[in-house]
Amino acid sequence: MENGLSALLGALSPGTAAGLLILTALLSYLLGCCNGAILVSRLLLGDDVREHGSGNGGLTNFQRTYGGSRFTLLVIGVDVVKMLLSVWISRGLFALVLPDAVPLFVTYWAGCFCILGHVFPCTLRFHGGKGILCGGVFTLMVDWRVGLVAWGLFLLAVVITRWVSLGSVLAASSVAVTTILFYPLPSLILPGVMAAVLLDWKHRGNIQRLIHGEEPKLSLRRKKAEP
Repeated sequence: MENGLSALLGALSPGTAAGLLILTALLSYLLGCCNGAILVSRLLLGDDVREHGSGNGGLTNFQRTYGGSRFTLLVIGVDVVKMLLSVWISRGLFALVLPDAVPLFVTYWAGCFCILGHVFPCTLRFHGGKGILCGGVFTLMVDWRVGLVAWGLFLLAVVITRWVSLGSVLAASSVAVTTILFYPLPSLILPGVMAAVLLDWKHRGNIQRLIHGEEPKLSLRRKKAEP
């Protein structure tokens, strides 16, 4: 099966392909804007996770701020479900007009826009999270091998060093490498590399702290939010 953009352009008219790509990009981006850590901290905890710790609206900062909270699983659930919906809805829309299987390009396309929405949500003044959990689900939707490498590197680094950021950077970078290895098509390599670069760029502060030995390590103990 053809997996790249050329498969779409060969099976659909330019207008239909462009319309569906724009529609799925918009839907995926808006789903990505539903940030679990920020929504849960605001709606259920009466707080804003971005006002604590690193100031990031992501799972790691949520855990560090409200560690041990029963709402952590809810945060995870929101960020997992939005990526699943982004890919499933996008592939479903394309399946309505494609006679054969939907190319893998659609998964890359939808996943990248969901990550973009998580990182730069228009609903939250473009101040979101770092996208690692969202990106982790994305790797599993692309290919179990891509997911295995990304999650394996992440877990190995966190278990050995307790630096979540190090595991995140390694996992994000692996997406570009595994895409090039398993799917050497320009239309797949480009979104794969873009996703990796975006996730790593969001961790640029963490990378600097890792270099200087100032990055905090993972702790499961609860920290009370400041009043």
